[in-house]
Amino acid sequence: MQVQKLGIEGAFAFTPPVHRDDRGLFTSPYQEAPFSGVRGRALFPVRDISHNLSARGVLRGIHYTTTPPGRAKYVYCPYGRVRDYLVDLRVGSPTFGRHETAELGGDTCQALYIPVGVGHAFLSLEDDSMVVYVMSEGYTAANELAVSPLDPALALPIPDGYDLAQSERDTAAPTLAEARERGLLPEYDTCLKVEAALWQ
Repeated sequence: MQVQKLGIEGAFAFTPPVHRDDRGLFTSPYQEAPFSGVRGRALFPVRDISHNLSARGVLRGIHYTTTPPGRAKYVYCPYGRVRDYLVDLRVGSPTFGRHETAELGGDTCQALYIPVGVGHAFLSLEDDSMVVYVMSEGYTAANELAVSPLDPALALPIPDGYDLAQSERDTAAPTLAEARERGLLPEYDTCLKVEAALWQ
């Protein structure tokens, strides 16, 4: 398992070995030893595992959870291919407003650890791309918020050549500055406390 510390505080990429033969492939996107080697402990207690399928050009996010309760996520794409974006939404974080981009797909099965308070988005690059989410909390609609992935100030590197399709919620999402002005963004110190409590 290759481990890469990302440019957003607390975020990591994990790339497992992929074993291929004439039948297909086998891989383990989450392995406890490499994860605990960088986080100091195994994955948070899992409260929810979800996945979605997206057509080419679907742009989902930037999604995050109010904190508290907050949600940490471990995500990967076992089928298809997506351009994945992490955005630090934690006010007071040393990497606030910074984004990280990765291409996830069934060929590498790379996974990303997304800390509490860091936003997540992706663009589906192929039809039927699947993203799997392993999460520290269950879904509560009232706690789920969004920031616009098309915010010019964030300048996410969204490639040309796609007819973007977004949900109504994502289309209407505020910019990062608007969300901050409205008090919708999580505080960095609060996110750290919530995340630390996940393993207690």
